[in-house]
Amino acid sequence: RGLYYGSYMFQETWNIGVLLLLMVMATAFVGYVLPWGQMSFWGATVITNLLSAIPYIGNTLVEWIWGGFSVDKATLT
Repeated sequence: RGLYYGSYMFQETWNIGVLLLLMVMATAFVGYVLPWGQMSFWGATVITNLLSAIPYIGNTLVEWIWGGFSVDKATLT
């Protein structure tokens, strides 16, 4: 339907779609990590390490999300 109406050409519509995608991904990440079991620990480690691929700010961003140098209790608070 979006292709038919050409709504993908409007900048505001595109920005809202990208913002919604990022919010859904963040919600899924928090829901995955929240039980804090062994699977959650390694899931949080792998998913946050994917952010280290961002040029220039990746490693700083990962340490900021972790709240330190590794996934720990500070990650949840």
